[in-house]
Amino acid sequence: MKKLSLLALILIATCTVAFAQPRAIGGRIASSIGISYQHQIGEKNMIQADLDFLIYGLWGTQGTVTFNWIIPLVDVSAGQLNLYPGVGLGGGYEWWNWGGFGGTPLYSGGYGTGFVGVAGMIGLEWNFKFPLQLSLEYRPLLGVELKKHWSDKGIGAGFYYNGLWMSAVAVGVRYKFGGK
Repeated sequence: MKKLSLLALILIATCTVAFAQPRAIGGRIASSIGISYQHQIGEKNMIQADLDFLIYGLWGTQGTVTFNWIIPLVDVSAGQLNLYPGVGLGGGYEWWNWGGFGGTPLYSGGYGTGFVGVAGMIGLEWNFKFPLQLSLEYRPLLGVELKKHWSDKGIGAGFYYNGLWMSAVAVGVRYKFGGK
């Protein structure tokens, strides 16, 4: 019984500390639509996790996690402007439809690409005094890719560079809770 009580106490303390940290959840809009979560670590750092659904020019998903350094720029009565550079990892899968004229189905041609790489981050965020945060972010992703071409059944590997523009520049809107 003592072990169970001690375990319950440790679990409650851990949850209390974790939920007391400032964090924000919301979305990102770019050539993709995504969900975004920020968790602040101390006063000057945060971790940001994003899951994007690519919708313009190709289809797919992309996930990234970055560690960011928070640099306060302006603090006024209306809110606070911060700069946050960072670095992290990302990966995902995207596919194209090279179907031909008239919008032929996906299986008639095209290829898919799985990718993994290093993600950078540079962002500006405006934290209002009420629980709203707006941001403008550039998050490039470079790495390696594995391609599968459906028409010739070939597989190849290469350098992934679509992350320089696909879902890289985004506007974020997040709800802040658990902090200032």
